Amino acid sequence: MVDWGVYLVTQASLSEGRTTAEIVEQAIAGGVGVVQLREKDRSARERYKLGRQLRTLTREAGVTFVVNDRVDLAQAVDADGVHLGDSDLPIPVARELLGEDAVVGRSVSFVEDARAAEAAGADYLGVGAVYATGSKADIEDDEYAVGTDRLGEIAAAVDIPVVGIGGVTADNATEVVAAGADGVAVITAITGADDPEAATRELREAVERGRSER
Repeated sequence: MVDWGVYLVTQASLSEGRTTAEIVEQAIAGGVGVVQLREKDRSARERYKLGRQLRTLTREAGVTFVVNDRVDLAQAVDADGVHLGDSDLPIPVARELLGEDAVVGRSVSFVEDARAAEAAGADYLGVGAVYATGSKADIEDDEYAVGTDRLGEIAAAVDIPVVGIGGVTADNATEVVAAGADGVAVITAITGADDPEAATRELREAVERGRSER
C-alpha cells in the first residue's frame, strides 16, 4: 500500500550543499511516503549510483521508491516503479518492461490526459504545476499553473490517486488536498529546507488538515 501523503522529488542542486542521501534520510524520518529519483542534471551512471543508495534507504524504511523518466534506470536499481512524462515511454510499454506489480505514474495537467493515462494503466497521476514554480522553467508564472480548481476536476474524473505538484509548500498543501489530491509532491519545500525532517512533518500535518476539510 503506497502512502501518497508526502512525495519527495530529489534534486541535489537545490539541497544547499547537502547530499541527496542525507535529504532522503531526513525526509524518511519526517514521514515521507514516496521518494522519486530525479536529478536531471546528472549522468545516467551518477543517477544509478545514487539510485542504489536510495533504494537501500527506502526499502529499509518501507517507503515507495520510483525513478523519474527512465525505465531502464528503474530496472537497474530495482525501484518500485517509474514516473513518466510526455516525452517518455508509453505507459503500457513501461508496464510490460517493469511488470504488473510496478508502480507507474504519469504527469498530467488536463482532465482528458488524466483519463487517457488511467485508461492506459497508470497507477497514479502527478498533476501540476499547481502553482508557479521555479523548478519548471516554463511555469514561473501563475498564468500557466493548473490551480486547485482544475486539480479538483482531474481528481474527480479518475479513480486512481492524484498527487499535486508544483509550487507546493506547507502553507498551501492543505488547500491542494482539500481540492481533491491524495497527497503533495515537492522538491524545494523539503530539499531546500533548513530542517528537511521538520519540513516533511509540517507537510504531512498540512495534508492531514486538507483531508479533514473535504
